[in-house]
Amino acid sequence: MNEDKSNPSPEEAPGVVSEEEVWDTLRLVFDPELPLSIVDLGLVYDVRVEGKSVFVKMTLTMPGCVMGPSMAEDAQNRILALPGVEEASVEIVWDPPWHQSMMTEEGRKRLGLD
Repeated sequence: MNEDKSNPSPEEAPGVVSEEEVWDTLRLVFDPELPLSIVDLGLVYDVRVEGKSVFVKMTLTMPGCVMGPSMAEDAQNRILALPGVEEASVEIVWDPPWHQSMMTEEGRKRLGLD
């Protein structure tokens, strides 16, 4: 059976980044105080791709973290470097509050918490 490919889904459309590519890119953003990515730390709450725009909601381990703005900027710059991305917004949110249980299994292992 032949499928009609004349209207590809957004995930298949040429020049459109996938959520998976954004998550992979965010794995390259590290918390400067810990040897872990913001993904393994569980700081990324939401990734949304809308055409050539990417929206990310992330948090920090504590509200007073002075490195927060630089981590968000690093994330935004890395997302903007992805092919097909024209706009990237990284918003720091506080709800829900971060907790160690939000870390990935790999993150907990690397910090010796498992």
